[in-house]
Amino acid sequence: MLFRQLFDAETSSYTYLLADDTTRDAVTIDPVLDQLDRDLGLISDLGLTLKYALDTHVHADHVTASGALRDRLGARTVLSERAGVGCADELVKDGDVIRFGRHGLEVRETPGHTSGCLTYVTLDRAMAFTGDALLIRGCGRTDFQQGSAPTLYRSIHDKVFSLPGTTLIYPAHDYRGRTVTTVDEELRCNPRLGGGASQAAFVAIMNDLKLAYPKHIDRALPRNQHCGFDPISLAPPPARGWDPVVVSPTGIPEVSPEWLRANLSAVAVVDVREPDELRGELGKIRDATAIPLGQLPGPLADVSRERPLVIVCRSGGRSGKAALQLGALGFTRVASLRGGMIAWRAVETAASAASTA
Repeated sequence: MLFRQLFDAETSSYTYLLADDTTRDAVTIDPVLDQLDRDLGLISDLGLTLKYALDTHVHADHVTASGALRDRLGARTVLSERAGVGCADELVKDGDVIRFGRHGLEVRETPGHTSGCLTYVTLDRAMAFTGDALLIRGCGRTDFQQGSAPTLYRSIHDKVFSLPGTTLIYPAHDYRGRTVTTVDEELRCNPRLGGGASQAAFVAIMNDLKLAYPKHIDRALPRNQHCGFDPISLAPPPARGWDPVVVSPTGIPEVSPEWLRANLSAVAVVDVREPDELRGELGKIRDATAIPLGQLPGPLADVSRERPLVIVCRSGGRSGKAALQLGALGFTRVASLRGGMIAWRAVETAASAASTA
């Protein structure tokens, strides 16, 4: 089985990508919206078909990319039926199995951090993805989102510590650079839950933590209740006066590569990739202006706010951010190229093949 562990430094969040190395069917666990471009690129590079985007719970520390992956790749989104969220395609419960190719993940309900926490376990019991329920030498907080210390204690002991001692535990976060632990390690070394700690002792520890208000909760929680979509943008978008633009479910104005190819002379193309990417195999679009995402608006500060702009990156993640940023600066005819340079090259290749047939 193909396996990748990915990291978002801003929120110390792990995302996991698993795939059948024969069929190339894949799932991702706890994808982060700010890393969408990275994940789309990796899925494309590895030649995978993303079947499911799974969240271990409704996160309060980052915005999920599950809805965006459904929008871009057709993946089905998965959450617990106890999460109280209606946006997901699959609402799962204890004992359900998510299958991809010859492999599968068993759903184990592990509430306590939130009421809808899940742990996903590979069918061979070799790996468990515990979200925020069980961390390396720690666990998720229990003081908000229907959290309950007694419930979390029972969840971990009944559903995680009951796995084989060699089972690898992959959490949703780590703040000290650690990447993996095992059931045996946590049974021995977890200062809250291991060493034979009683439920009463655990509850006392959790009640005395006095943790700060989650940094990103006011942004993340409302969006994650809509699979990462901005609740405001779910309403029909306002008229933009630019016919080819379609607003995605994640609120990003987009144009297709086919439309751009046919109308290239009528718009200004802005490529927000880094300079070294422009020299890569995907190349660049003719006459595109290169302005890395971190340098916007750059020369565009002096451009008419009515000028049609199409923003380009590798696969659409960064260009989506740039389009929203420029829209906030008053640009009224700005859009991201759907699928980025990967989609553009596919259209160019198809057109070239057709012309020589």
